[in-house]
Amino acid sequence: MELEPLARMGAKLAAHDVAVGMVVTLSDPAVSEMAGDIGYDFIWIDMEHAPISIETAHLHVMATRGTGCAPLVRVPWNQHGVIKTVLDLAPAGVIIPMVNSVEEAEEAVAACRYPPRGNRGCGVRRGARYGSAPFADYLAISERFPWVIVQIEHIDAVGNLDGILKVPGIDSVCVGPCDLSGSMGKLNQLDDPEVAGVLDEICGKVRAAGMTLGTAGGPLETWRARGVQWIALSSDVGGMCAQARALLGQDEKSSGKGGEHAG
Repeated sequence: MELEPLARMGAKLAAHDVAVGMVVTLSDPAVSEMAGDIGYDFIWIDMEHAPISIETAHLHVMATRGTGCAPLVRVPWNQHGVIKTVLDLAPAGVIIPMVNSVEEAEEAVAACRYPPRGNRGCGVRRGARYGSAPFADYLAISERFPWVIVQIEHIDAVGNLDGILKVPGIDSVCVGPCDLSGSMGKLNQLDDPEVAGVLDEICGKVRAAGMTLGTAGGPLETWRARGVQWIALSSDVGGMCAQARALLGQDEKSSGKGGEHAG
């Protein structure tokens, strides 16, 4: 495990290419190991909507070791005690859902950084390679990792976006299109002109602020046009279902598939 954890994802971003990942919802850590070995730039370990415990998340993070795939963990909620235990797994980044105000963004950053910058508790284990890395080296890296990724997925957050983007310490913004559309009374109507317009507005402001922009769910070209720099295109279950439908000769329309969205 390298102290600098972004590896392949960081190289893609540095090259101005789109980093591609997979949402992990299943318990078997072989899913994450496979994702790294076949070439995904990152995985999105979903503790918000999938039945993944802290122990299972730990195994998924460990499974990416040596693959070059960056493990990102979406925590269940923006709460200090919830975030703290995930940080000690030493992920490359934490995705924090439903950040709707400047104050909530500040709380998210503070939970992810040690004093004096924040209020993270010190329980070093995996992050310092079980003591094989000097604490000073680990502490220097901890000022930059894990990435603090806030999700903008509610219309209230859009109204506060200018202020949120000015909060020091946010490394990336992740758009949650499905929940955003729901907060507008148009759940999953992502092609609705009003919803699409708000998504365009969010992406434009994030990029104009010089912030790294990410999301989950396709189509890739639509998000590429909006300036997205990292995207989880599918989930483990979504990939399995797509393969099964292809083998059974079903198309998405006839299967009733509603699409995949992570927030």
